[in-house]
Amino acid sequence: MLGGMQEPHKDALLKLRVKLIQDMLPDELLEHLTAKKVLTPYMQEKIQAKAVSFRQNSALLDLLPKRGPNAFFIFCAALRDTNQEHLAEQLEHQARSAAPEESVFPLSVEERGGRQRWREPCEGCIDDGDGPGSVSPASVDFYMSHHKQAYRMSSRPRGVCLIISNVLFSTPDLDCRHGGDVDLGVLKLLFFQLNFRVCERSNISAQEMISELDVFSRRPDHSQMDSCVVAILSHGVDGAVYGSDGQLVQLQDVFMKLDNAHCPQLQNKPKMFFIQACRGEETDRGVDQRDGREHVASPSCEQSDAGREDRRVRLPSQSDMICAYACLRGTVSLRNTKHGSWFIQDLADVFSKHAKDTHVADMLVKVNARIKRREGHAPGTEYDRCKEMSEYSSTLCRDLYLFPGFPH
Repeated sequence: MLGGMQEPHKDALLKLRVKLIQDMLPDELLEHLTAKKVLTPYMQEKIQAKAVSFRQNSALLDLLPKRGPNAFFIFCAALRDTNQEHLAEQLEHQARSAAPEESVFPLSVEERGGRQRWREPCEGCIDDGDGPGSVSPASVDFYMSHHKQAYRMSSRPRGVCLIISNVLFSTPDLDCRHGGDVDLGVLKLLFFQLNFRVCERSNISAQEMISELDVFSRRPDHSQMDSCVVAILSHGVDGAVYGSDGQLVQLQDVFMKLDNAHCPQLQNKPKMFFIQACRGEETDRGVDQRDGREHVASPSCEQSDAGREDRRVRLPSQSDMICAYACLRGTVSLRNTKHGSWFIQDLADVFSKHAKDTHVADMLVKVNARIKRREGHAPGTEYDRCKEMSEYSSTLCRDLYLFPGFPH
């Protein structure tokens, strides 16, 4: 077994993954890596069988962290040998800038706006911290049989994805969100592969967050695209998230910026929100499951459509939105300082595997199921066996499929 590469090298590959996928020229690079035995001839053949350089680069970056402790250095040398020195320099700079004290960080902390409450010596993650794998494309048959009952999702790009990630805070009451940069890299890669134009802003104040959302809502190119995504990663409380200056931004104000009144270019188009932040101070202690089946009942509700008139169509102020939260109201969310938050890990893995044939609401149900199974491990503290439960709310009016890779 070759074993894995060092954490700073894996982190550098993850943080620069989107750029590497976009910019690398794989043909000669693969030859060099095979000659140096980082790749086997079979691996090279399998990578080259992929139709486009984007998928070849993605497959190569999936393999590299598992190809031994020297794979990073050989990879950088191969980049230089193939006239891609600028990429090698960026990778080496990123690896050098990794915090040397990273190994002493606790492996899990709450996302609350306060001090670290507990540490977890061993918290498993889905993909060993290397980010999501390649997004599986939708088939032509699936697209043809499902697109008519779903939101239109064929523009290239699908839409703009704005990610606001606050990791460092200027107030002592808010701790550094160690592991937040991993979440940012994972989401950038995920939505890039889902064919969104990704924009990011990091460590910005509450007023800068509002200003950024104002600019985002007024983008004229929304009218040519079929959807949009907003992801906010920060500390938070119920109904609000923190700017880097310790001031709060109300989530209702975030939603309002993209509603039917304030962003007419996105009327009747799906708008997706992902919120990685605490929503309160309570730690979910969980309960023991009782014996027997789960029983769920929901009352029916019928609404009247009487009194319609033929007049100009009106829209509710907010519609066609879906928002996924890392945790329930009043509770804290959990984050692994090496591999990122539970919620973003599971979100990225589910979307990369299932977006090809599952609509977004059903994928979020799968995320909920994964989060439900997770459990904190902190023996000897009141936080041992802590739980988290993600949830989503929706005003979607049709199925929302992302149809990755289609039309080709």
